[in-house]
Amino acid sequence: MTNKKVLVAYFSATGITEKLANTLAKATGGDIFEIKPEKPYTSEDLDWTNTQSRSSVEMRDKHYRPAIASKLEDISAYEVVFVGFPVWWYREPSIVDTFLESYDFSGKTVVPFATSGGSPIGNSANNMKLVAPKSTIPEGECFPANTPEDVLKKWAEEWI
Repeated sequence: MTNKKVLVAYFSATGITEKLANTLAKATGGDIFEIKPEKPYTSEDLDWTNTQSRSSVEMRDKHYRPAIASKLEDISAYEVVFVGFPVWWYREPSIVDTFLESYDFSGKTVVPFATSGGSPIGNSANNMKLVAPKSTIPEGECFPANTPEDVLKKWAEEWI
């Protein structure tokens, strides 16, 4: 691996993506940052079968941006930012867009990675390019939460 400065930023509603993000941070030697909502999601908020649940309402409105509880001190130090999330409605959750719009990613490589109960990563990379247009964003990949460190390291080598 090269010596590019790496950040692994992630949103995890239930802890599944957090596990994957921690393994990826260890595999890459990167720093880690949790994209934590100002108002935590409850199980009722995450009920995708309820069209009135918080997550359903947020995902219907492509311009909705949930508030984030804390902010990174300085993103300028990082060259590669892996951004992890659970797949919601075949794309990244709106809070990931909040994160991307909160910083200047100009010239950085932003690599999506996701967990899912069965959905592919979908149009996440294209959506993310719209909110971080001055960065390079490859397609990314969906992984099981228990993906081994060596598998993640091999996958990440392309960007670091």
